[in-house]
Amino acid sequence: MSKTNGKKVFAIALSIMLALIIATIIAPFFVSLSELVTSFIVGTSILAIVIFIFAFIWTKRNKTEKKNKRRVLVSLLSIASIAVIVLNGAVLNYVGVIDQYLSAAEVDEEAVAAAEADSKAMTEKVSDEGMVLLENKNNALPLDTANESEKNVNVFGQASVKLVYGGSGSGAGDESNNINLQQGLENAGFTVNADLTDFYQEHKPEQEEQNNFNLDGGDYTLSEPAPSDFSDELLTSAEEFSDVALVTLARSGGEGGDLPMETSEYGGSEDRHYLEISEAEQEMIDMVTSMDFEKVIVVINSSNAMELGFLENEGIDGAIWVGGPGSTGMNSFGKILAGTVNPSGRLADTYAYDVTSSPAFYNQGDFKYTNTEHTSTQKMGGGESQKFRTFLNYEEGIYVGYRYYETRYVDNETREVDEAAYSEAVQYPFGYGQSYTDFTQEITDYTTTDDTITMTVDVTNTGDVAGKEVVQLYYTAPYYEGEIEKSHVVLGAFDKTETLEPGATETITLELAVEDMASYDYANEGAYVLDEGTYNIKLMNNAHEVIDSRDYEVSDRTVYNEGNKRDSDQVAATNQFEDAQGDLTFVSRADWEGTLPTERTENKEASQELVEALQKQPVENNPDDEDVTFADHGLDLEDMAGLPYDDPQWDQLLEQLSVADMSKLIGHGGYSTAEIESINKPQTIDYDGPAGINSLLTGLNGVQFMSEVVLASTWNTDLAQEMGETLANEAEVHNISGLYAPSMNIHRTPFSGRNFEYYSEDGFLSGKIGAAEVAGINSKGVYTYIKHYALNDQETNRDGVATWSNEQAIREIYLEPFELSVKEGGSTAVMSAFNRIGTVWAGEHEGLLRDVLRNEWGFRGMVITDMDVFPHMHPDHAIRNGGDLMLSPVGDEPTEETTETNTGHQAMRQASHNILYTVANSNVFDVKTDVYPLWAMFLGIGNVLALGLIALGFYKIAYRKPKQYATDNPENI
Repeated sequence: MSKTNGKKVFAIALSIMLALIIATIIAPFFVSLSELVTSFIVGTSILAIVIFIFAFIWTKRNKTEKKNKRRVLVSLLSIASIAVIVLNGAVLNYVGVIDQYLSAAEVDEEAVAAAEADSKAMTEKVSDEGMVLLENKNNALPLDTANESEKNVNVFGQASVKLVYGGSGSGAGDESNNINLQQGLENAGFTVNADLTDFYQEHKPEQEEQNNFNLDGGDYTLSEPAPSDFSDELLTSAEEFSDVALVTLARSGGEGGDLPMETSEYGGSEDRHYLEISEAEQEMIDMVTSMDFEKVIVVINSSNAMELGFLENEGIDGAIWVGGPGSTGMNSFGKILAGTVNPSGRLADTYAYDVTSSPAFYNQGDFKYTNTEHTSTQKMGGGESQKFRTFLNYEEGIYVGYRYYETRYVDNETREVDEAAYSEAVQYPFGYGQSYTDFTQEITDYTTTDDTITMTVDVTNTGDVAGKEVVQLYYTAPYYEGEIEKSHVVLGAFDKTETLEPGATETITLELAVEDMASYDYANEGAYVLDEGTYNIKLMNNAHEVIDSRDYEVSDRTVYNEGNKRDSDQVAATNQFEDAQGDLTFVSRADWEGTLPTERTENKEASQELVEALQKQPVENNPDDEDVTFADHGLDLEDMAGLPYDDPQWDQLLEQLSVADMSKLIGHGGYSTAEIESINKPQTIDYDGPAGINSLLTGLNGVQFMSEVVLASTWNTDLAQEMGETLANEAEVHNISGLYAPSMNIHRTPFSGRNFEYYSEDGFLSGKIGAAEVAGINSKGVYTYIKHYALNDQETNRDGVATWSNEQAIREIYLEPFELSVKEGGSTAVMSAFNRIGTVWAGEHEGLLRDVLRNEWGFRGMVITDMDVFPHMHPDHAIRNGGDLMLSPVGDEPTEETTETNTGHQAMRQASHNILYTVANSNVFDVKTDVYPLWAMFLGIGNVLALGLIALGFYKIAYRKPKQYATDNPENI
């Protein structure tokens, strides 16, 4: 090529570059973001490859004296071309992530401010009713702010400046503007001893911000200063400052790790676990109680049930549980301390003197199959590691929380309780809580039918101040030794009064469906069974203290099998989890001594059959399956809004989806659902939200709500629904359509790092509060991915742990929160879990996702995986068994086993239907999602300019003046 021709070619190239830049600027107005980015990347990568090939050939042909220098320059330019290709490939993989991070839709700042103000007010409103008064000896509380000696308060404990507002991980929040303890007290009219606060600030260890998305559990540091660190002057001035001392104790938790069983590496000791007070904390409490204070009040800042026996010691006058207070909950604490709010919270967990006394304790933690070491490769570039397959035995069966403690000390024949033994085990029963006033509860009416038990209760405030009361109904079912396991008491209904002035009465009506007293018989009937006999229907203060009761007689045993399903089910429940039972011996009240575990489970060797079952299984295709039909009917997704799931028009819309459309829809579910041009489906925004909006990708943090256990401790479903509406309003102003929330696994033991994110140890309380919150969120067009479905009740080894349990426990405890949230809350989205049930990953468990969730409960909508990072999570398997969407920011699309088979096409179409049904019935058509992708424009311009500069470099090398590069072979220039 001559020099003149070379210049002409280069001029043409410059013209093309200018045209590409102009096209880049205007293209976003005419094509979808995905099409734009894909075309940029594919086009520029091809151009870079052409340049690289040209450079390679030219270098080989050029025989000059300067060949080494010129080859180095060409090599550098070639490397730059390769870098363009690689970077564009990375962008293609992360287009969804980049789009959410850089191109969030514009928001109305005034609307955001108003929504956030409402969320802060709601957090405080829930905390008003969710904090629990544990102790109030001699009516030490409330404090009298009109009295100078009680208006001034001393605050002891490192937690006073290191408050735990919630937890870490997906349920984290921005804590930078939260109301702290001192502010909460001052806002309630108290004056805080600033010298003590300064002392604790000086001794405060460095800690990570809780709004970081860390997945290593909580900050478990125990950093209480020793009494010797206090100067005599500081302690003397504290005694002079006030007659009141507050003692603060905090425990944290977080996603990815459970609470430590020994605390030596965290500032504690080997012989004390994290839920005991440390030696340093005990020394601090002893110091404070020995000082000249008239009142010592303990503040328990923990969402995990602690061992609190020390509260009964002399010198401690009161105690308040605040849980995880979120953004404004400490205002509630100040108001409760001052008496402007009367505490009405009730515990959502049993508080045992020894939290290791429950049978579940022996089977929580890290247990390995010793002959299963293998190389595990995480997705999304997580790297390789040597791991073992792990297991978790739910040997306790149904005896979790109060179901164990309230049954363990009961005589099976007489139903009498060994009160002395019970009192040694349990400090605060499930449902316990005190008030500043007194109430009486009286059964004024009791009626029954074959279907429903109705109890009417008059609640009267007999005290001196206004307050709210919780009404709790439990039932005791007949138990026959050797047959179906039964808890001595089971929560069956509850309600909460409005604020009652002194002397006022409110009538509460509680209803209990007779079928809800049935127990699941997995061993014989494979169905729910209502045994014959006397059912004792109890009005109770908590799970232990009976106020009054009535009897309900069942004359004939009822089996809710095929042809006689429960009214709340779509089809009769049948055994779906027989393979998850394993070879365990489960705890039985017929033989406590012979079945209760007494030592921690140990690692063990897996059978060869089990080893093979835990490995990746082949994808199954049915050669007789017909292919799906493809056609263009001119429909848009918006046309489907409000149509029933089985409306024939859905078939027409689904025929418009190509295999590529379906693959994209299924595989790209990371914090969004994908845009699909063929049906004009916009991209949705889906973020974490167990304790408020929390976006890993964009850094968006909404208001931090209180921990879910505080919401459960209100025992107020109306308030839970109102809270859901408030959270949804905040989501909408940020253009969010879906929330990965609420979380509703069970507090199987107090040691789970994620208990702050879950409601309770009880499935019914969790389900009722969860259903109400879901209903509130859904009412605003925001869909809720209720999670983590199911049996994801600890963080250790959550990535594929084989969970073994019996079907009665699975259904009556662990599935009940999800069941009620579907049946009563109307959830249209579910997040499956990381763990296995038996050997089958929860995200591909047909019995869990299809037979129970969809067929029995009538769920309509989509099931997403948890974060798609672990190798046992496969889209091919998921969509064949009831899963629909992969939570993968970089995409995890089905393989050829699915995209090129009739069985796969059928599964993809079903999954697409489920996803689209949820989205079509959301707020997606009302929020702003169609944004101008500036980042994509800059990507295109950057590609063009980068490649232009590379091309210019090659041109300069090839066509510089002869005097600059004298050669032996000028004809090659």
